[in-house]
Amino acid sequence: MGLIDRIKSEYAYLKGAISVLRNVTPVAKNPDRTFPDVAEKLAEEFGPRTALLSDTESLTFSQYNHRANQYAHWAMEHGIKKGDVVALMMPNRPEYLAAWLGIIRAGGVTALLNTNLTGPALAHCVNIVKPKHVIVDATLIDAFRTAEAHLDPGPHFWCHGDRPAGWQSISEALEQQPGENIPQSDRPKLTTSDKCLFIYTSGTTGLPKAANINHYRVQSIMFGFRAAMTMSKEDRIYVCLPLYHTSGGVLAAGAALTAGGSVFVRDRFSARQFWDDIVDNQCTVFQYIGELCRYLLNSPTHPKENAHRLRLASGNGLRPDIWEDFRTRFRIPKILEWYASTEGNAVFLNFDGKPGAVGRIPKWAEKKFVTEVVKFNIDTEEPVRGPDGFCIKAAPNEVGEVISQILDDPSRPSQRFEGYADKAATKKKILEDVFDKGDRWFRTGDLMRKDELGYFYFVDRIGDTFRWKGENVATSEVSEAITVYPGVKEANVYGVKTGKMDGRAGMASLVVDDGFDIDGLQAHVTQQLPAYARPLFLRLQPEMEVTGTFKQRKVDLVKEGFDPAALTDPIYFNNPETGTYVPLTNDLYERINNGTIKL
Repeated sequence: MGLIDRIKSEYAYLKGAISVLRNVTPVAKNPDRTFPDVAEKLAEEFGPRTALLSDTESLTFSQYNHRANQYAHWAMEHGIKKGDVVALMMPNRPEYLAAWLGIIRAGGVTALLNTNLTGPALAHCVNIVKPKHVIVDATLIDAFRTAEAHLDPGPHFWCHGDRPAGWQSISEALEQQPGENIPQSDRPKLTTSDKCLFIYTSGTTGLPKAANINHYRVQSIMFGFRAAMTMSKEDRIYVCLPLYHTSGGVLAAGAALTAGGSVFVRDRFSARQFWDDIVDNQCTVFQYIGELCRYLLNSPTHPKENAHRLRLASGNGLRPDIWEDFRTRFRIPKILEWYASTEGNAVFLNFDGKPGAVGRIPKWAEKKFVTEVVKFNIDTEEPVRGPDGFCIKAAPNEVGEVISQILDDPSRPSQRFEGYADKAATKKKILEDVFDKGDRWFRTGDLMRKDELGYFYFVDRIGDTFRWKGENVATSEVSEAITVYPGVKEANVYGVKTGKMDGRAGMASLVVDDGFDIDGLQAHVTQQLPAYARPLFLRLQPEMEVTGTFKQRKVDLVKEGFDPAALTDPIYFNNPETGTYVPLTNDLYERINNGTIKL
Protein backbone atom coordinates (compact mmCIF):
# COMPACT_ATOMS: atom_id res chain seq x y z
CA MET A 1 0.00 0.00 0.00
CA GLY A 2 1.45 3.32 -1.12
CA LEU A 3 1.70 6.45 1.03
CA ILE A 4 -1.37 8.12 -0.50
CA ASP A 5 -3.47 4.99 -0.02
CA ARG A 6 -2.22 4.70 3.56
CA ILE A 7 -3.26 8.29 4.30
CA LYS A 8 -6.69 7.72 2.74
CA SER A 9 -7.16 4.53 4.73
CA GLU A 10 -6.17 6.12 8.02
CA TYR A 11 -8.51 9.03 7.38
CA ALA A 12 -11.41 6.67 6.55
CA TYR A 13 -10.90 4.72 9.77
CA LEU A 14 -10.40 7.82 11.91
CA LYS A 15 -13.55 9.41 10.53
CA GLY A 16 -15.55 6.18 10.81
CA ALA A 17 -14.40 5.28 14.32
CA ILE A 18 -15.06 8.78 15.67
CA SER A 19 -18.55 8.76 14.17
CA VAL A 20 -19.39 5.31 15.59
CA LEU A 21 -18.07 6.15 19.06
CA ARG A 22 -19.88 9.50 19.04
CA ASN A 23 -23.14 7.67 18.36
CA VAL A 24 -22.65 4.71 20.72
CA THR A 25 -21.05 6.34 23.78
CA PRO A 26 -24.25 8.27 24.73
CA VAL A 27 -26.07 4.93 24.97
CA ALA A 28 -23.75 3.88 27.78
CA LYS A 29 -23.96 7.29 29.42
CA ASN A 30 -27.78 7.35 29.42
CA PRO A 31 -28.74 4.09 31.14
CA ASP A 32 -32.38 5.15 31.63
CA ARG A 33 -33.02 5.64 27.90
CA THR A 34 -34.13 2.51 26.05
CA PHE A 35 -35.25 1.91 22.48
CA PRO A 36 -38.98 2.26 23.36
CA ASP A 37 -38.14 5.84 24.45
CA VAL A 38 -36.24 6.41 21.19
CA ALA A 39 -39.14 5.06 19.11
CA GLU A 40 -41.56 7.41 20.85
CA LYS A 41 -39.35 10.40 20.01
CA LEU A 42 -39.04 9.21 16.41
CA ALA A 43 -42.84 9.21 16.15
CA GLU A 44 -42.93 12.80 17.39
CA GLU A 45 -40.22 13.94 14.98
CA PHE A 46 -41.06 11.95 11.84
CA GLY A 47 -44.74 11.11 12.43
CA PRO A 48 -46.22 11.03 8.88
CA ARG A 49 -43.08 9.78 7.14
CA THR A 50 -42.97 6.12 6.09
CA ALA A 51 -41.05 3.96 8.56
CA LEU A 52 -41.81 0.39 7.46
CA LEU A 53 -43.25 -0.98 4.26
CA SER A 54 -43.63 -4.17 2.28
CA ASP A 55 -45.59 -5.16 -0.80
CA THR A 56 -48.69 -5.67 1.38
CA GLU A 57 -48.55 -3.18 4.26
CA SER A 58 -47.03 0.12 5.34
CA LEU A 59 -46.56 1.94 8.65
CA THR A 60 -45.61 5.57 9.20
CA PHE A 61 -43.54 6.42 12.28
CA SER A 62 -46.74 7.39 14.07
CA GLN A 63 -48.49 4.16 13.08
CA TYR A 64 -45.42 2.10 14.06
CA ASN A 65 -45.50 3.66 17.53
CA HIS A 66 -49.31 3.30 17.74
CA ARG A 67 -49.23 -0.40 16.85
CA ALA A 68 -46.38 -1.01 19.31
CA ASN A 69 -48.46 0.65 22.01
CA GLN A 70 -51.32 -1.75 21.32
CA TYR A 71 -48.95 -4.67 21.86
CA ALA A 72 -47.64 -3.00 25.03
CA HIS A 73 -51.12 -2.51 26.48
CA TRP A 74 -51.99 -6.12 25.56
CA ALA A 75 -48.85 -7.43 27.27
CA MET A 76 -49.49 -5.47 30.47
CA GLU A 77 -53.15 -6.53 30.53
CA HIS A 78 -52.06 -10.18 30.29
CA GLY A 79 -49.62 -10.10 33.15
CA ILE A 80 -46.30 -9.36 31.46
CA LYS A 81 -43.98 -7.84 34.02
CA LYS A 82 -40.40 -6.68 33.70
CA GLY A 83 -38.25 -9.61 32.57
CA ASP A 84 -41.13 -11.91 31.50
CA VAL A 85 -40.69 -13.54 28.11
CA VAL A 86 -43.02 -13.56 25.10
CA ALA A 87 -41.94 -15.76 22.19
CA LEU A 88 -42.73 -14.46 18.69
CA MET A 89 -42.91 -16.58 15.53
CA MET A 90 -43.93 -14.46 12.56
CA PRO A 91 -42.72 -14.08 8.95
CA ASN A 92 -40.92 -10.95 7.78
CA ARG A 93 -43.38 -8.04 7.71
CA PRO A 94 -43.65 -4.52 9.24
CA GLU A 95 -45.99 -5.87 11.94
CA TYR A 96 -43.11 -7.99 13.26
CA LEU A 97 -41.04 -4.99 14.32
CA ALA A 98 -44.04 -3.32 15.97
CA ALA A 99 -44.79 -6.53 17.91
CA TRP A 100 -41.44 -6.86 19.62
CA LEU A 101 -41.20 -3.13 20.26
CA GLY A 102 -44.53 -3.21 22.09
CA ILE A 103 -43.60 -6.21 24.20
CA ILE A 104 -40.32 -4.68 25.35
CA ARG A 105 -42.09 -1.36 26.00
CA ALA A 106 -44.21 -3.24 28.55
CA GLY A 107 -40.99 -4.49 30.18
CA GLY A 108 -41.12 -7.91 28.57
CA VAL A 109 -38.38 -9.76 26.73
CA THR A 110 -39.20 -10.93 23.20
CA ALA A 111 -37.75 -14.25 22.03
CA LEU A 112 -37.48 -14.10 18.23
CA LEU A 113 -38.15 -17.65 17.04
CA ASN A 114 -36.59 -18.92 13.83
CA THR A 115 -39.44 -19.41 11.36
CA ASN A 116 -37.60 -22.28 9.63
CA LEU A 117 -37.48 -24.51 12.71
CA THR A 118 -39.87 -27.34 13.50
CA GLY A 119 -40.20 -30.23 15.93
CA PRO A 120 -37.78 -30.75 18.83
CA ALA A 121 -35.41 -27.97 17.69
CA LEU A 122 -38.23 -25.41 17.76
CA ALA A 123 -39.49 -26.73 21.09
CA HIS A 124 -35.96 -26.39 22.50
CA CYS A 125 -35.90 -22.71 21.54
CA VAL A 126 -39.23 -22.12 23.28
CA ASN A 127 -38.44 -24.13 26.39
CA ILE A 128 -35.03 -22.61 27.03
CA VAL A 129 -36.46 -19.09 27.51
CA LYS A 130 -39.57 -20.15 29.52
CA PRO A 131 -42.12 -17.77 27.94
CA LYS A 132 -45.42 -16.77 29.53
CA HIS A 133 -46.99 -16.27 26.10
CA VAL A 134 -46.23 -17.48 22.58
CA ILE A 135 -47.45 -15.56 19.51
CA VAL A 136 -47.54 -17.53 16.24
CA ASP A 137 -48.59 -16.22 12.85
CA ALA A 138 -51.43 -18.17 11.24
CA THR A 139 -49.20 -19.12 8.29
CA LEU A 140 -46.81 -20.90 10.69
CA ILE A 141 -49.33 -22.75 12.87
CA ASP A 142 -48.76 -26.10 11.12
CA ALA A 143 -45.00 -25.81 11.55
CA PHE A 144 -45.39 -24.84 15.21
CA ARG A 145 -47.65 -27.81 15.90
CA THR A 146 -44.78 -30.18 15.09
CA ALA A 147 -43.15 -28.89 18.29
CA GLU A 148 -46.19 -29.12 20.59
CA ALA A 149 -45.47 -32.63 21.87
CA HIS A 150 -42.04 -31.48 23.05
CA LEU A 151 -43.06 -28.21 24.75
CA ASP A 152 -42.88 -27.65 28.48
CA PRO A 153 -46.24 -26.74 30.04
CA GLY A 154 -46.99 -23.16 30.99
CA PRO A 155 -47.20 -20.75 28.03
CA HIS A 156 -50.44 -19.29 26.69
CA PHE A 157 -50.71 -19.57 22.91
CA TRP A 158 -51.92 -16.76 20.63
CA CYS A 159 -52.47 -16.76 16.90
CA HIS A 160 -51.95 -13.72 14.69
CA GLY A 161 -54.44 -13.94 11.83
CA ASP A 162 -57.12 -16.56 11.30
CA ARG A 163 -56.90 -18.68 14.43
CA PRO A 164 -57.49 -22.42 14.57
CA ALA A 165 -59.69 -24.00 17.22
CA GLY A 166 -58.24 -23.81 20.71
CA TRP A 167 -56.06 -20.79 20.05
CA GLN A 168 -56.63 -17.26 21.31
CA SER A 169 -56.65 -14.47 18.71
CA ILE A 170 -54.11 -11.74 19.37
CA SER A 171 -55.38 -9.88 16.30
CA GLU A 172 -58.79 -9.47 17.93
CA ALA A 173 -57.25 -8.69 21.33
CA LEU A 174 -55.08 -5.92 19.88
CA GLU A 175 -58.06 -4.17 18.32
CA GLN A 176 -59.46 -3.69 21.82
CA GLN A 177 -56.26 -1.94 22.99
CA PRO A 178 -55.55 1.80 22.85
CA GLY A 179 -52.69 3.07 20.74
CA GLU A 180 -51.75 5.96 23.01
CA ASN A 181 -48.43 6.09 24.82
CA ILE A 182 -48.44 4.45 28.23
CA PRO A 183 -48.49 7.08 31.01
CA GLN A 184 -45.10 7.55 32.67
CA SER A 185 -46.56 6.50 36.03
CA ASP A 186 -47.60 3.11 34.60
CA ARG A 187 -44.40 2.32 32.72
CA PRO A 188 -41.95 -0.26 34.03
CA LYS A 189 -38.60 1.16 35.12
CA LEU A 190 -36.21 0.00 32.41
CA THR A 191 -32.48 0.55 32.03
CA THR A 192 -30.02 -0.39 29.34
CA SER A 193 -28.85 -3.31 31.50
CA ASP A 194 -32.27 -5.01 31.36
CA LYS A 195 -32.94 -7.85 28.97
CA CYS A 196 -34.65 -6.85 25.73
CA LEU A 197 -34.53 -9.68 23.18
CA PHE A 198 -33.50 -13.30 22.92
CA ILE A 199 -31.97 -13.87 19.49
CA TYR A 200 -30.91 -17.38 18.56
CA THR A 201 -27.66 -18.51 17.02
CA SER A 202 -28.04 -20.32 13.70
CA GLY A 203 -27.50 -23.81 15.08
CA THR A 204 -25.11 -24.92 12.31
CA THR A 205 -23.25 -27.08 14.84
CA GLY A 206 -26.06 -28.17 17.15
CA LEU A 207 -29.16 -26.80 18.80
CA PRO A 208 -29.51 -23.00 18.70
CA LYS A 209 -28.47 -20.93 21.73
CA ALA A 210 -30.59 -18.01 22.94
CA ALA A 211 -28.32 -14.96 23.10
CA ASN A 212 -29.28 -12.35 25.68
CA ILE A 213 -29.56 -9.00 23.91
CA ASN A 214 -30.12 -6.26 26.48
CA HIS A 215 -31.41 -2.74 25.85
CA TYR A 216 -27.85 -1.38 25.74
CA ARG A 217 -26.84 -3.77 22.99
CA VAL A 218 -29.94 -3.13 20.87
CA GLN A 219 -29.28 0.62 20.86
CA SER A 220 -25.52 0.33 20.41
CA ILE A 221 -26.04 -1.85 17.34
CA MET A 222 -28.63 0.51 15.88
CA PHE A 223 -26.78 3.77 16.53
CA GLY A 224 -23.33 2.35 15.80
CA PHE A 225 -24.31 1.07 12.38
CA ARG A 226 -26.39 4.16 11.66
CA ALA A 227 -23.10 6.03 11.91
CA ALA A 228 -21.04 3.43 10.04
CA MET A 229 -23.55 3.38 7.18
CA THR A 230 -23.99 7.21 7.28
CA MET A 231 -27.76 6.77 7.26
CA SER A 232 -30.08 9.74 6.89
CA LYS A 233 -33.82 10.31 6.73
CA GLU A 234 -33.57 10.16 2.93
CA ASP A 235 -32.36 6.55 2.98
CA ARG A 236 -34.46 3.46 2.42
CA ILE A 237 -32.83 0.15 3.29
CA TYR A 238 -33.84 -3.13 1.67
CA VAL A 239 -34.12 -6.02 4.14
CA CYS A 240 -34.77 -9.52 2.83
CA LEU A 241 -32.81 -11.18 5.64
CA PRO A 242 -34.77 -12.73 8.51
CA LEU A 243 -36.10 -10.23 11.04
CA TYR A 244 -35.56 -12.85 13.75
CA HIS A 245 -31.82 -12.37 13.29
CA THR A 246 -29.72 -9.43 14.48
CA SER A 247 -28.45 -8.41 11.07
CA GLY A 248 -31.85 -7.87 9.49
CA GLY A 249 -34.16 -7.13 12.40
CA VAL A 250 -31.97 -4.96 14.65
CA LEU A 251 -28.93 -3.72 12.74
CA ALA A 252 -30.36 -2.92 9.30
CA ALA A 253 -33.84 -1.87 10.40
CA GLY A 254 -32.57 0.07 13.42
CA ALA A 255 -29.86 1.92 11.48
CA ALA A 256 -32.50 3.30 9.12
CA LEU A 257 -35.26 3.97 11.65
CA THR A 258 -33.07 5.84 14.15
CA ALA A 259 -32.03 8.18 11.31
CA GLY A 260 -35.64 8.82 10.28
CA GLY A 261 -35.22 6.67 7.18
CA SER A 262 -37.41 3.79 6.07
CA VAL A 263 -37.19 0.00 5.77
CA PHE A 264 -38.56 -2.06 2.90
CA VAL A 265 -39.22 -5.58 4.19
CA ARG A 266 -39.32 -8.57 1.84
CA ASP A 267 -40.60 -11.85 3.29
CA ARG A 268 -37.56 -13.74 2.03
CA PHE A 269 -34.64 -13.38 -0.37
CA SER A 270 -35.38 -13.99 -4.04
CA ALA A 271 -32.66 -13.46 -6.64
CA ARG A 272 -35.38 -13.10 -9.30
CA GLN A 273 -37.30 -10.45 -7.30
CA PHE A 274 -34.30 -8.61 -5.84
CA TRP A 275 -33.63 -5.93 -8.46
CA ASP A 276 -37.33 -5.24 -9.07
CA ASP A 277 -37.72 -4.56 -5.35
CA ILE A 278 -34.62 -2.40 -5.14
CA VAL A 279 -35.53 -0.23 -8.14
CA ASP A 280 -39.31 -0.07 -7.80
CA ASN A 281 -39.08 0.93 -4.13
CA GLN A 282 -36.22 3.41 -4.60
CA CYS A 283 -33.95 1.71 -2.07
CA THR A 284 -30.61 3.40 -1.43
CA VAL A 285 -28.99 0.73 0.78
CA PHE A 286 -29.28 -3.02 1.07
CA GLN A 287 -28.11 -5.47 3.69
CA TYR A 288 -26.35 -8.67 2.63
CA ILE A 289 -25.07 -11.79 4.34
CA GLY A 290 -22.66 -14.33 2.94
CA GLU A 291 -23.95 -16.21 -0.05
CA LEU A 292 -26.70 -13.73 -0.98
CA CYS A 293 -24.17 -11.87 -3.16
CA ARG A 294 -23.03 -15.13 -4.75
CA TYR A 295 -26.64 -16.06 -5.59
CA LEU A 296 -27.12 -12.69 -7.32
CA LEU A 297 -23.86 -13.06 -9.23
CA ASN A 298 -24.85 -16.56 -10.40
CA SER A 299 -28.22 -15.30 -11.64
CA PRO A 300 -28.98 -14.32 -15.25
CA THR A 301 -28.67 -10.65 -16.16
CA HIS A 302 -31.66 -8.66 -14.89
CA PRO A 303 -32.88 -5.63 -16.89
CA LYS A 304 -32.93 -3.46 -13.75
CA GLU A 305 -29.66 -4.55 -12.13
CA ASN A 306 -27.94 -1.30 -13.12
CA ALA A 307 -30.98 1.00 -12.92
CA HIS A 308 -30.88 1.35 -9.14
CA ARG A 309 -30.26 4.30 -6.80
CA LEU A 310 -28.10 2.31 -4.41
CA ARG A 311 -25.29 4.15 -2.67
CA LEU A 312 -24.19 1.35 -0.32
CA ALA A 313 -24.22 -2.41 0.21
CA SER A 314 -23.62 -3.31 3.85
CA GLY A 315 -23.06 -6.72 5.35
CA ASN A 316 -20.66 -9.49 6.17
CA GLY A 317 -19.40 -12.57 4.40
CA LEU A 318 -18.64 -11.15 0.93
CA ARG A 319 -15.83 -13.48 -0.05
CA PRO A 320 -12.69 -12.34 -1.91
CA ASP A 321 -13.34 -14.59 -4.91
CA ILE A 322 -16.46 -12.64 -5.93
CA TRP A 323 -15.89 -9.20 -4.35
CA GLU A 324 -14.73 -7.29 -7.43
CA ASP A 325 -17.05 -9.10 -9.85
CA PHE A 326 -20.02 -8.29 -7.61
CA ARG A 327 -19.10 -4.64 -7.21
CA THR A 328 -18.40 -4.15 -10.91
CA ARG A 329 -21.32 -6.05 -12.44
CA PHE A 330 -23.96 -4.37 -10.28
CA ARG A 331 -22.21 -0.98 -10.11
CA ILE A 332 -22.27 -0.79 -6.33
CA PRO A 333 -20.76 2.61 -5.37
CA LYS A 334 -19.56 1.45 -1.96
CA ILE A 335 -19.35 -1.80 -0.01
CA LEU A 336 -19.23 -1.71 3.79
CA GLU A 337 -18.05 -5.14 4.88
CA TRP A 338 -17.98 -5.74 8.62
CA TYR A 339 -17.55 -8.49 11.17
CA ALA A 340 -19.78 -8.93 14.21
CA SER A 341 -21.95 -11.60 15.80
CA THR A 342 -25.29 -11.63 17.58
CA GLU A 343 -23.80 -12.18 21.01
CA GLY A 344 -20.11 -11.34 20.56
CA ASN A 345 -18.10 -8.24 21.42
CA ALA A 346 -15.59 -8.33 18.56
CA VAL A 347 -16.51 -5.78 15.89
CA PHE A 348 -14.51 -4.88 12.77
CA LEU A 349 -15.49 -2.44 10.04
CA ASN A 350 -13.92 -2.23 6.60
CA PHE A 351 -14.31 1.52 6.15
CA ASP A 352 -11.98 1.84 3.16
CA GLY A 353 -13.44 -1.05 1.16
CA LYS A 354 -10.30 -3.19 0.96
CA PRO A 355 -11.40 -6.32 -0.96
CA GLY A 356 -11.41 -9.50 1.12
CA ALA A 357 -10.88 -7.89 4.53
CA VAL A 358 -13.62 -8.12 7.16
CA GLY A 359 -12.31 -4.93 8.75
CA ARG A 360 -9.37 -3.28 10.37
CA ILE A 361 -8.24 -2.01 13.76
CA PRO A 362 -5.49 0.58 13.25
CA LYS A 363 -2.79 0.87 15.93
CA TRP A 364 -4.28 4.07 17.33
CA ALA A 365 -7.67 2.34 17.85
CA GLU A 366 -6.42 -0.79 19.64
CA LYS A 367 -7.15 0.60 23.11
CA LYS A 368 -10.77 1.28 22.14
CA PHE A 369 -11.36 -2.06 20.41
CA VAL A 370 -9.48 -4.64 22.47
CA THR A 371 -9.24 -7.62 20.14
CA GLU A 372 -6.41 -10.08 19.50
CA VAL A 373 -5.56 -13.10 17.36
CA VAL A 374 -4.02 -15.88 19.46
CA LYS A 375 -2.18 -19.03 18.45
CA PHE A 376 -4.57 -21.95 18.13
CA ASN A 377 -4.31 -25.76 18.27
CA ILE A 378 -6.56 -27.32 15.61
CA ASP A 379 -6.49 -30.77 17.27
CA THR A 380 -7.58 -29.64 20.74
CA GLU A 381 -9.62 -26.70 19.41
CA GLU A 382 -8.15 -24.54 22.16
CA PRO A 383 -5.79 -21.53 22.18
CA VAL A 384 -2.13 -22.40 22.72
CA ARG A 385 -0.65 -21.41 26.09
CA GLY A 386 3.01 -20.82 26.77
CA PRO A 387 5.18 -22.05 29.68
CA ASP A 388 3.79 -19.24 31.85
CA GLY A 389 0.22 -20.45 31.28
CA PHE A 390 -0.83 -17.43 29.25
CA CYS A 391 -2.01 -17.34 25.64
CA ILE A 392 0.37 -16.37 22.84
CA LYS A 393 -0.43 -13.67 20.31
CA ALA A 394 -0.23 -14.80 16.70
CA ALA A 395 2.39 -13.24 14.46
CA PRO A 396 1.26 -11.00 11.58
CA ASN A 397 -0.53 -13.12 8.94
CA GLU A 398 -0.49 -16.17 11.21
CA VAL A 399 -3.88 -17.89 11.51
CA GLY A 400 -5.35 -18.01 15.01
CA GLU A 401 -8.57 -17.55 16.97
CA VAL A 402 -9.96 -14.05 17.35
CA ILE A 403 -10.73 -13.15 20.96
CA SER A 404 -12.01 -9.87 22.40
CA GLN A 405 -11.65 -8.66 25.97
CA ILE A 406 -14.81 -8.49 28.07
CA LEU A 407 -15.12 -5.05 29.65
CA ASP A 408 -17.96 -2.93 31.01
CA ASP A 409 -16.48 0.48 30.26
CA PRO A 410 -18.43 3.44 28.76
CA SER A 411 -15.30 4.56 26.91
CA ARG A 412 -15.06 1.13 25.23
CA PRO A 413 -18.73 0.30 24.70
CA SER A 414 -18.27 -2.48 22.17
CA GLN A 415 -16.46 -4.73 24.68
CA ARG A 416 -19.50 -5.91 26.67
CA PHE A 417 -20.72 -9.53 26.58
CA GLU A 418 -24.18 -10.38 27.92
CA GLY A 419 -24.14 -14.16 27.42
CA TYR A 420 -26.94 -16.64 26.72
CA ALA A 421 -30.09 -17.88 28.43
CA ASP A 422 -28.08 -21.03 29.18
CA LYS A 423 -25.34 -20.27 31.76
CA ALA A 424 -23.29 -23.29 30.68
CA ALA A 425 -23.25 -22.02 27.09
CA THR A 426 -22.12 -18.60 28.34
CA LYS A 427 -19.23 -20.13 30.29
CA LYS A 428 -17.96 -21.99 27.22
CA LYS A 429 -17.51 -18.72 25.33
CA ILE A 430 -15.36 -17.06 28.00
CA LEU A 431 -11.59 -17.52 28.10
CA GLU A 432 -9.95 -16.59 31.42
CA ASP A 433 -6.39 -15.71 32.46
CA VAL A 434 -5.44 -14.96 28.87
CA PHE A 435 -2.65 -12.41 29.20
CA ASP A 436 -3.06 -11.50 32.88
CA LYS A 437 -4.56 -13.23 35.91
CA GLY A 438 -8.27 -12.56 36.12
CA ASP A 439 -8.78 -11.11 32.64
CA ARG A 440 -11.74 -12.43 30.64
CA TRP A 441 -12.04 -12.65 26.87
CA PHE A 442 -14.85 -13.66 24.50
CA ARG A 443 -14.04 -16.56 22.18
CA THR A 444 -15.43 -15.80 18.73
CA GLY A 445 -14.93 -19.33 17.44
CA ASP A 446 -13.52 -17.84 14.24
CA LEU A 447 -10.05 -18.32 12.80
CA MET A 448 -8.55 -15.25 11.15
CA ARG A 449 -5.26 -13.70 10.27
CA LYS A 450 -4.28 -10.08 10.82
CA ASP A 451 -1.73 -8.40 8.61
CA GLU A 452 0.87 -5.78 9.53
CA LEU A 453 -1.57 -2.93 8.84
CA GLY A 454 -4.27 -4.31 11.12
CA TYR A 455 -6.59 -5.75 8.43
CA PHE A 456 -8.41 -8.91 9.51
CA TYR A 457 -9.12 -11.72 7.04
CA PHE A 458 -11.59 -14.48 7.83
CA VAL A 459 -10.17 -17.99 7.40
CA ASP A 460 -12.64 -20.47 8.89
CA ARG A 461 -14.94 -21.41 11.74
CA ILE A 462 -13.37 -23.52 14.47
CA GLY A 463 -14.52 -27.05 13.82
CA ASP A 464 -14.65 -26.49 10.07
CA THR A 465 -10.89 -26.42 9.66
CA PHE A 466 -9.51 -29.98 9.70
CA ARG A 467 -6.14 -31.74 9.55
CA TRP A 468 -5.05 -33.99 6.70
CA LYS A 469 -1.56 -35.39 6.18
CA GLY A 470 -0.35 -33.29 9.10
CA GLU A 471 -1.54 -30.01 7.58
CA ASN A 472 -4.41 -27.70 8.53
CA VAL A 473 -7.01 -27.31 5.78
CA ALA A 474 -9.18 -24.16 5.89
CA THR A 475 -12.50 -25.04 4.27
CA SER A 476 -13.25 -21.45 3.22
CA GLU A 477 -9.99 -21.16 1.29
CA VAL A 478 -10.62 -24.46 -0.53
CA SER A 479 -14.17 -23.36 -1.29
CA GLU A 480 -12.97 -20.07 -2.78
CA ALA A 481 -10.50 -21.91 -5.00
CA ILE A 482 -13.27 -24.20 -6.29
CA THR A 483 -16.01 -21.61 -6.83
CA VAL A 484 -13.95 -19.60 -9.33
CA TYR A 485 -13.99 -22.67 -11.63
CA PRO A 486 -16.56 -22.35 -14.45
CA GLY A 487 -19.77 -24.23 -13.82
CA VAL A 488 -19.49 -24.31 -10.03
CA LYS A 489 -22.27 -22.24 -8.48
CA GLU A 490 -21.75 -23.16 -4.82
CA ALA A 491 -19.27 -25.22 -2.80
CA ASN A 492 -19.42 -26.47 0.79
CA VAL A 493 -16.14 -28.01 1.93
CA TYR A 494 -15.69 -30.26 4.98
CA GLY A 495 -13.59 -33.17 6.27
CA VAL A 496 -14.61 -36.84 6.51
CA LYS A 497 -13.05 -39.86 8.21
CA THR A 498 -11.56 -42.48 5.91
CA GLY A 499 -10.80 -45.94 7.26
CA LYS A 500 -7.93 -45.90 9.76
CA MET A 501 -6.28 -42.80 8.37
CA ASP A 502 -5.40 -40.02 10.80
CA GLY A 503 -7.19 -36.74 10.33
CA ARG A 504 -10.00 -36.11 7.87
CA ALA A 505 -9.96 -36.13 4.09
CA GLY A 506 -11.38 -33.21 2.19
CA MET A 507 -14.82 -33.48 0.64
CA ALA A 508 -16.76 -30.84 -1.29
CA SER A 509 -20.49 -30.72 -1.86
CA LEU A 510 -21.11 -28.82 -5.11
CA VAL A 511 -24.03 -27.22 -6.90
CA VAL A 512 -23.12 -27.01 -10.59
CA ASP A 513 -24.69 -25.94 -13.87
CA ASP A 514 -24.86 -27.72 -17.22
CA GLY A 515 -21.47 -26.46 -18.32
CA PHE A 516 -19.58 -28.13 -15.45
CA ASP A 517 -16.58 -30.25 -16.54
CA ILE A 518 -15.40 -32.53 -13.76
CA ASP A 519 -12.17 -33.46 -15.56
CA GLY A 520 -11.26 -29.81 -15.85
CA LEU A 521 -11.98 -29.31 -12.13
CA GLN A 522 -9.38 -31.94 -11.25
CA ALA A 523 -6.75 -30.05 -13.24
CA HIS A 524 -7.92 -26.77 -11.66
CA VAL A 525 -7.59 -27.92 -8.03
CA THR A 526 -4.22 -29.49 -8.82
CA GLN A 527 -3.01 -26.11 -10.05
CA GLN A 528 -4.67 -24.00 -7.35
CA LEU A 529 -4.30 -26.05 -4.16
CA PRO A 530 -1.52 -27.98 -2.42
CA ALA A 531 -1.94 -31.77 -2.47
CA TYR A 532 -3.21 -32.01 1.12
CA ALA A 533 -5.98 -29.42 0.47
CA ARG A 534 -7.41 -30.91 -2.73
CA PRO A 535 -10.83 -32.49 -2.10
CA LEU A 536 -10.59 -36.25 -2.20
CA PHE A 537 -14.35 -36.59 -2.67
CA LEU A 538 -17.01 -34.60 -4.50
CA ARG A 539 -20.75 -34.77 -3.90
CA LEU A 540 -23.03 -33.18 -6.50
CA GLN A 541 -26.26 -31.86 -5.01
CA PRO A 542 -29.23 -30.13 -6.70
CA GLU A 543 -29.18 -27.38 -4.06
CA MET A 544 -27.23 -26.44 -0.94
CA GLU A 545 -28.83 -26.68 2.49
CA VAL A 546 -28.40 -23.39 4.33
CA THR A 547 -29.72 -21.67 7.43
CA GLY A 548 -32.16 -18.77 7.28
CA THR A 549 -29.16 -16.44 7.10
CA PHE A 550 -27.48 -18.34 4.25
CA LYS A 551 -24.89 -20.10 6.38
CA GLN A 552 -24.06 -23.47 4.89
CA ARG A 553 -24.88 -26.49 7.03
CA LYS A 554 -22.03 -28.97 7.43
CA VAL A 555 -22.99 -31.20 10.36
CA ASP A 556 -25.27 -33.57 8.43
CA LEU A 557 -22.90 -33.67 5.46
CA VAL A 558 -20.03 -34.74 7.73
CA LYS A 559 -22.18 -37.43 9.33
CA GLU A 560 -23.32 -38.77 5.95
CA GLY A 561 -19.72 -39.09 4.77
CA PHE A 562 -18.94 -40.56 1.35
CA ASP A 563 -20.59 -44.02 1.36
CA PRO A 564 -22.19 -44.37 -2.11
CA ALA A 565 -24.56 -47.05 -0.83
CA ALA A 566 -26.05 -44.62 1.71
CA LEU A 567 -26.36 -41.59 -0.56
CA THR A 568 -28.48 -40.87 -3.62
CA ASP A 569 -26.33 -37.96 -4.84
CA PRO A 570 -23.49 -38.71 -7.28
CA ILE A 571 -20.16 -39.14 -5.43
CA TYR A 572 -16.76 -38.82 -7.12
CA PHE A 573 -13.32 -39.88 -5.89
CA ASN A 574 -10.03 -38.16 -6.77
CA ASN A 575 -8.35 -41.43 -7.66
CA PRO A 576 -4.56 -41.23 -7.21
CA GLU A 577 -4.17 -44.25 -9.52
CA THR A 578 -5.72 -42.42 -12.52
CA GLY A 579 -5.24 -38.77 -11.55
CA THR A 580 -8.92 -38.05 -12.27
CA TYR A 581 -12.22 -37.75 -10.44
CA VAL A 582 -14.08 -41.02 -11.01
CA PRO A 583 -17.52 -42.19 -9.86
CA LEU A 584 -17.20 -43.73 -6.40
CA THR A 585 -18.37 -47.35 -6.53
CA ASN A 586 -18.99 -49.68 -3.61
CA ASP A 587 -15.79 -51.53 -4.52
CA LEU A 588 -13.72 -48.33 -4.48
CA TYR A 589 -15.34 -47.37 -1.17
CA GLU A 590 -14.25 -50.67 0.41
CA ARG A 591 -10.71 -50.40 -0.98
CA ILE A 592 -10.37 -46.87 0.43
CA ASN A 593 -11.53 -47.90 3.90
CA ASN A 594 -9.43 -51.08 4.09
CA GLY A 595 -6.30 -49.27 2.94
CA THR A 596 -5.87 -51.05 -0.39
CA ILE A 597 -5.87 -47.68 -2.13
CA LYS A 598 -3.12 -45.53 -0.67
CA LEU A 599 -4.23 -41.99 -0.01
